[in-house]
Amino acid sequence: MFERSADVALNFRDEGTGDPVLLIHGVGSDLESWDGVLSHLSPDRRYIRFDLRGHGQSRRTPGSYTLQGLAEDAVALLDHLGVETASVIGFSLGGLIAQQIALSHPERLRCVTLVSSVGGRTPEEQARVNERTETLARDGALTHLANAVDRWFTPEFVAQHPEVLEARRQKSLKNDPDCYVAAYRVLAGNDLGAKLHKVTAPALVMTGENDIGSSPRMSEFMAAQIPDARLHILPRLKHSVLLEAPDQVAALIDPFLAAHGGLTEKTKT
Repeated sequence: MFERSADVALNFRDEGTGDPVLLIHGVGSDLESWDGVLSHLSPDRRYIRFDLRGHGQSRRTPGSYTLQGLAEDAVALLDHLGVETASVIGFSLGGLIAQQIALSHPERLRCVTLVSSVGGRTPEEQARVNERTETLARDGALTHLANAVDRWFTPEFVAQHPEVLEARRQKSLKNDPDCYVAAYRVLAGNDLGAKLHKVTAPALVMTGENDIGSSPRMSEFMAAQIPDARLHILPRLKHSVLLEAPDQVAALIDPFLAAHGGLTEKTKT
């Protein structure tokens, strides 16, 4: 456990040796959401992952939260572990946090991967995520999760893997309700699309073809804004690509990290 302050204590895992990779999960989840992807990635790296404040085994830090504060949690963890530069991978809210790190601390990034992330929302998309936030705040996680299944998983996966859906549901229900809402408000209330042209790190951007919350249009927009970006749309998939298709996600991430996750002349100086 990393005790950042009296309010913030972050549960983390630091595994392996080699080039460091920081993985940031999405709202309502925890560090174990990366298990499937990690099982398909090269073992010759140092993988660092943590539970966001108020999530998993991290301290139930009261809200409200800010995007900058969540980004600073991640950077403080790197400082605690003596990591000067790392490849950063973020899913959903984690992708938004990764964007903030890329903008606020560009010197700390070797490269950045945005999985099912958001940027450049239309007014209609913004209205929908605002509505989901208010449903969560008003009706609680059970209603929110019931509404989310169709957005997160393909029908085939729902039919074939009910145990995965139940495990995801149970993780969300273990979160403190106020912390869950505080984190979701960060996801709904922030959009860095207009600033992404300032990102200097090489970027990999991906999402599911049928993800309506982190749509292909948004990923295309983000990839177009970031000067050095690669874009991949995963056929047929929806939002929860880490759980439904970890092998496909890893197959894109692994060569990207091999090409950009090592020390460059810039990061050596």
